[in-house]
Amino acid sequence: MSIRHFLSLTDLSPQELEHVIHTAIMLKKAHHEGQINKQLEQKVLGMIFEKSSTRTRVSFEAGMTQLGGAALFLSSRDTQLGRGEPIEDSARVLSRMVDIIMIRTFGHDIVERFAQHSQVPVINALTDTYHPCQLLADIQAYVEHRGSPKGKKVAWIGDGNNMCHSYINAAALCDFQLSIACPKGFEPDAQLVEQHQGRISITHNPIEAVKGADWVATDVWASMGQEEEQKAREQQFADFQVNHALMAHANHNAVFMHCLPAHRGEEVSAELLEDKNISIVWDEAENRLHAQKALMLFLLGKL
Repeated sequence: MSIRHFLSLTDLSPQELEHVIHTAIMLKKAHHEGQINKQLEQKVLGMIFEKSSTRTRVSFEAGMTQLGGAALFLSSRDTQLGRGEPIEDSARVLSRMVDIIMIRTFGHDIVERFAQHSQVPVINALTDTYHPCQLLADIQAYVEHRGSPKGKKVAWIGDGNNMCHSYINAAALCDFQLSIACPKGFEPDAQLVEQHQGRISITHNPIEAVKGADWVATDVWASMGQEEEQKAREQQFADFQVNHALMAHANHNAVFMHCLPAHRGEEVSAELLEDKNISIVWDEAENRLHAQKALMLFLLGKL
């Protein structure tokens, strides 16, 4: 069987994505009921972190443990990768010792090069270009609360960053319309936009993007590695906060999501984040655990 990697959402077909999401929902239910699942017993996940993390590390490590396997945390400070060993060499060696690898790093080319030389599945746990694991959790959350996203309108408010890029991919795979509102100069990748021009629209007016939306999502204004831009971005993004006033333009049963960590009072108001009638961010966050379990089972041929 050929090795399957998950470097972006487009590594799954629409049918495979739906299967992974359905499995994640079933795994979540089984876990809440106390059922034991040891499908990945004796399997080892190697976790390579060049960017720090809370949710990514805990969800992958806990998920592998819950499935009967083990996880190894490898930071750039503790491995030869951090001392300049070629990515290709690290991939060849590590993939002979573990069964599956996840990488959280900066350049997307790093995960691509690693996957090219790996003997086991490689998962993109975040790069500067894409964050596909988060979209699995987001899609699962919408399905749990509102059903299929097919034919719905989704609004992305904020930076045209890695999350925005993954939402563009999700629009194509899940068959929804995506309206992106961002300040001028912060639009998503032009080539990706061109590929999906019939599926997405870009505006600089958040109200226009949210109008009639079924699902509204945002992210921090300054991502990891952009801390020096924080003050400047606060001014440029000042009109792009998601709050109750903005959500009033969405459909009456629209949901709000945020990949976290959230900066209350910046990209989202504290009141909206804590509004259980609209905000489903805590279910969304928990879903990282179950969606990634389903993903690992899929990549390891257990589904």
